[in-house]
Amino acid sequence: MTNPGRWEWWVGARYLRSTHRRGFVSFVAAMSVTGLTLGVAVLIVVLSVMNGFERELRSRILAVTSHATLMGLEGTLEDWQQARDVAVARPGVLQAVPYIEARGMIAAGPRVQGTLVRGVDPPLEKQATGLADQMQTGSIDALQPGSWNVILGESLARDLGVAVGDKVVLIAPEATATPDGVVPRMRRLTVAGVFSSGMYEFDQGLILMNLRDTARLYRLGEGVSGLRLALEDPLQAPVVVRDLALALGGGYFVSDWTRVHANFFQSIELTKGLMFVILLMVVAVAAFNIVATLVMIVKEKQTDIALLRTLGASPSGILQTFAVQGILIGLAGTLAGSALGILFALNVESIVHGLEALFGIQFLDAKVYFMSDLPAHVAWLDVLQVAGVAFVLCALATLYPAWRAARTQPAEALRHD
Repeated sequence: MTNPGRWEWWVGARYLRSTHRRGFVSFVAAMSVTGLTLGVAVLIVVLSVMNGFERELRSRILAVTSHATLMGLEGTLEDWQQARDVAVARPGVLQAVPYIEARGMIAAGPRVQGTLVRGVDPPLEKQATGLADQMQTGSIDALQPGSWNVILGESLARDLGVAVGDKVVLIAPEATATPDGVVPRMRRLTVAGVFSSGMYEFDQGLILMNLRDTARLYRLGEGVSGLRLALEDPLQAPVVVRDLALALGGGYFVSDWTRVHANFFQSIELTKGLMFVILLMVVAVAAFNIVATLVMIVKEKQTDIALLRTLGASPSGILQTFAVQGILIGLAGTLAGSALGILFALNVESIVHGLEALFGIQFLDAKVYFMSDLPAHVAWLDVLQVAGVAFVLCALATLYPAWRAARTQPAEALRHD
C-alpha cells in the first residue's frame, strides 16, 4: 500500500482479466464493452443520418425556393420595380427578382397533370437561386419573352412522356367567354428544358415560364405575384424580410423558407429528439450491464478484498478499485462505439447503395422522403454528447458494486472462504 492512488488502478485492471471460473467474468466484461460499443455506435449513426437528412433537405429546398418573399396583400404586386430597388439596397440582400406563381394543368396527349407555374426572368433567376444550375437538358436562357417555351421538372416530364422540343398544352384555371360559351384559357408551349432539383415535390409539380409570357396568360398586366429574395444568410430570412416590409411602409405580405417548410424541420427535430431518447435506453441497458459484471467480480474477489483490507487498504481504496473497473469498461466501450459510429456514418451512403445493389431494393423512395440518397453528417457536438452521457451512465453504474465491495468485512469473508 505504498503508492496510494496507483494500486487501485493496477488491481482494478487486473481483476478485469480474471481467469477464475474459466474466465467467465472476463467474458461478461467483454460482452458489456461490446454492448456499450454497439449502443453508442448506433446512436451516433442515427443522429448523423438525421443531421444529414436535415442538411440535405435544407440545401435542396433553398436551391429551388426563395429565401424570402415579399407579396402584395391583394395577390399581386404592382409597384414591384420600386420595391425591388429598395430591397437590393438593403444590407444582407443579394438579389430581389420578380416572379409569378399560379396553378394550372399541363397536358401532353391524353396525359394531364396539375402543376405550379412559375414565371421568371432568366437573367435575374440565375442570380437568385440555384435552380438554373440544376438543368439536365436545355438552358433557362431559352425562356425568352414571346417564345412560349417551358421548362419542366424531371419527374413531370417523365410522367407526361415528353422531352426537349415536344409540345405541351398549359390550361389556366381562369375562364374566357367565347361565342361557344365559357372555356378555360389554354396555350400551346414548347418544352425547352428539363431540370432536376433532387426534390420530388418540385420535380413533379413545378414548371418554369418566362415572366412576361406568364403575365399574358394569366392576364396580370404589369403586375407580378411578388419579389423573391436571395440573402447572404438564409437563417436571417424572417428578420430581413420583415425589416424590408417595414422600410417600404408596410402593406405587404411576407414569408420565408423557415415558415413555408416549418413542418419539415420541426418533424425532423422531433424525430431526432425521440430517437436520441429511445436509443439512449439501449445505451443505458448496456451501461447497467456493468452492474452485473462488477457484482460478479466482487463476489468472486471476496477473499482478495479481505486480504487487501488486512494489509491496510481503506474502504475508500477498495471502492476506488472496483470503480476503476467500471470506468475502464465504460471508457473502452464509449471510445470504441464512437469510433465505430463515426466510421459507419461517414460511409453510410456507400453502404446503403451497396445493399440496394445486392438485394435489388430501394430503401428510400423519393416520392415519400423527397430524396433517394441517405446522407449523413457527423456533428461533433452530438458525438461528444453521446459519448459523455454514455460514460456518465457507466460511472453511475459502478457506484453500487463498488460500495458493496467497500463494505466487505475481512473476518467474515475469510471465515466463509
